[in-house]
Amino acid sequence: MTTLVFGHKSPDTDSTGSPIIWAWYLNQIHGVDAAPALLGEPNTEALFMLDHWKLDKPRIIDGVEDDQPVVIVDTNNPAELPDNINNADIKAIIDHHKLVGGLETKGPIHINIQPLACTATIMYKAIGDDMAQMPTEIKGAMLTCILSDTLEFRSPTTTQEDKAIAWALAKDLGIDISDYAAQMFAAKSDVSSFSEAELLRMDSKEYEVGGKQFRVSVLETTSPAAVLDRKDALMAAMPGVATEDGADQVLLFVVDILNEEATMLIPNDLTKTVAEKSFGASVSGDTVVLPGIMSRKKQIIPNLKV
Repeated sequence: MTTLVFGHKSPDTDSTGSPIIWAWYLNQIHGVDAAPALLGEPNTEALFMLDHWKLDKPRIIDGVEDDQPVVIVDTNNPAELPDNINNADIKAIIDHHKLVGGLETKGPIHINIQPLACTATIMYKAIGDDMAQMPTEIKGAMLTCILSDTLEFRSPTTTQEDKAIAWALAKDLGIDISDYAAQMFAAKSDVSSFSEAELLRMDSKEYEVGGKQFRVSVLETTSPAAVLDRKDALMAAMPGVATEDGADQVLLFVVDILNEEATMLIPNDLTKTVAEKSFGASVSGDTVVLPGIMSRKKQIIPNLKV
């Protein structure tokens, strides 16, 4: 049976590109029949990556069957995976997030979780000398993932390993990092075709704090005004999205990549309390600017309080 390689729901660039990278590695280097998959439609930046490097969009799946062999990348959180994941045959986990727990396996597996900014960075290190056999388009996906997750090295999650590997890939590909990243972020910033509900789910994670279940949504953009101009409609859509997704509240952070700050939407008293207790913010309206806040993984989720 084909091994499916996939990342988290609401796939971003890393959860789109890393399954492609690892499926290539399993197929071409280890002779394992593997295929990348997605748990939903990829975001606009991920679609840019696929188009730019002429890569096929992986098949979108909404579940896995019992005993289906899988490799999980860019997450280890059961809430971000298919409901039946613990009945699948998990072969490996490759990730750069904190260990959540709750996954069950049918036997010993390979686990590679490292404190790096991007799953693709971990993969580069694991593939080692076999990188010489990797085709240009897969290397392009790897570079795109790293630049996306590090926000072109602006994110506080960025490590020297992420930088060194990105620069090595860019040199190999003949890519100017600044020019290419600008194209990526422009694609990510074009959200005009998405509904408010789609935007709230586009890059989101489920997280529980103080007995409250949150959907923590982040929109990274070089044009924050394009999102904030829709703030009233976004706040109006939050209760419906929260109810449908079994959450108490959607928390939305609009990350301004160039100015290195986040604007949090404040539709009610709960979100006001979260902003004030979590980030020491002084809230007087329906938005609050949080200087220096760029990373959900390192700066937002670890600090959430109610």
